[in-house]
Amino acid sequence: MTGVKTATATNFTEVFCTKAGTVYQSDREGCWYIDFAGKLVKFDYRSLMKLKKSIYRVDIEDLLLDSSKSPEIEMVFICACNHCYFLNLLQIISLKELLEGTFAMFELNQIIHDRLFRVVV
Repeated sequence: MTGVKTATATNFTEVFCTKAGTVYQSDREGCWYIDFAGKLVKFDYRSLMKLKKSIYRVDIEDLLLDSSKSPEIEMVFICACNHCYFLNLLQIISLKELLEGTFAMFELNQIIHDRLFRVVV
């Protein structure tokens, strides 16, 4: 996983997009890029799964209801990767929405592939 400054995503295929960010797929490199929070970061599938797991672990409701802590910034760290996000709660919600949509598109793509393969075979 490599961090890259925001750049044009000309050789990428858009997987899923929200107002907060976009996930791109690079068939040539066999990876995905997430354009979120002002940066474009490269992920392999394993790292993308770790990011999803890390974001899903953040208990947003608990952070909002816990008056002993200030729910300003959360660090989302991905084990064995050299990148992390420092996000406020709205950004965490936005990233979670982006990842949910991305993985829904992955599942939809697999369903379509399976159906088409059954028709051909």
